[in-house]
Amino acid sequence: MPNDLFLPQLSITGFRGIAGLAIPRLGRVTLLAGKNGVGKTTVLDAVRVYAARGRRTVLNQLLRGRQEITERTDDDGDRIAVLDWISLFHGRNPHGTNNIVVGPDNAQDRLEIRWLGYPQPDLLSDIEESRYEIVEVIFRNRRQRLALGDWYPRARQLQPEDEPPAITCESLGPGMLSESQMSRLWNIVALTDDESGIRNALELVTGSELIGVAVVGYGESRRARGDRRVIVRLQDHDRPISLESLGDGAVRLFGVAMALANSRGGFLLIDEAENGIHHTVQRDLWTMILRTAHANEIQVLATTHSWDCVRGFAEAVIDCEQEDGVLVRLDRDGTELRAVVYSEDALETAAHQGIEVR
Repeated sequence: MPNDLFLPQLSITGFRGIAGLAIPRLGRVTLLAGKNGVGKTTVLDAVRVYAARGRRTVLNQLLRGRQEITERTDDDGDRIAVLDWISLFHGRNPHGTNNIVVGPDNAQDRLEIRWLGYPQPDLLSDIEESRYEIVEVIFRNRRQRLALGDWYPRARQLQPEDEPPAITCESLGPGMLSESQMSRLWNIVALTDDESGIRNALELVTGSELIGVAVVGYGESRRARGDRRVIVRLQDHDRPISLESLGDGAVRLFGVAMALANSRGGFLLIDEAENGIHHTVQRDLWTMILRTAHANEIQVLATTHSWDCVRGFAEAVIDCEQEDGVLVRLDRDGTELRAVVYSEDALETAAHQGIEVR
């Protein structure tokens, strides 16, 4: 097991639908398998919060992404929509000892989020009235109090000078990347050595050599002139074509390759990794991820409920003997969530004999 992982193991307590979960081993690349609704995406969200060291901007993004909204009466008596912060806590009950705790076995390196309730004079003397909730974020004995409230992040973050540095973390959802997301990732990769890796990834689905990739505008005649799109030039084509015309598999692989290039020295989280990827490409996809993660010191966590994805992952782990890949199955029995970690021998047996391990 690599000794330079941010999370060699993972423990989650009190976060969303997870009352408690302990995964005794994570790898350089970890694939989480399990049924829909078991909590795989919640694990990725918890790691994202951990990487951000509990920053309010990431908490905001998670709440907006799931449309977790409630209503509140403002000072004028009008009902307004606000982010529902209580939904981050297990059972929607943040009181008492039901704190959020995420991190490795080492207690010092765990992140804790405690609910302090509504403002009191000894907590926040400059916060107006009682429309803000207060949480305390604790990491390595550094404490920050966040004033949470309103739809947009107008709430104040206190003691920013004591904020621990975040870990680089890119996140790919189950859907395809938007044009703006692809443009943002490409801006960092363009004209670097990482371009060759992205071209190699696209060639897995195009079946022909890729001459070049570019992000361009739509032209002056388009009403939304700020919009941009990805175009590619294939060896057997006279003119560049839109990346999206190559299908979802090309868009997905392009996103994974760019996210890997932008995650150097940090985390990459991939939800429903099989989406858009044909079963014949799964093995090559995971080989690319394993080798790139090893070379760039990236810790990858991904989810799937596809047997083709699990089999492709297992075959790639067997092929890449120097890279560390771990398969974890999540099972839920009532309110209890448990993790089953598969050894490399078990992975090899499952891959060769088609044993169900989802």
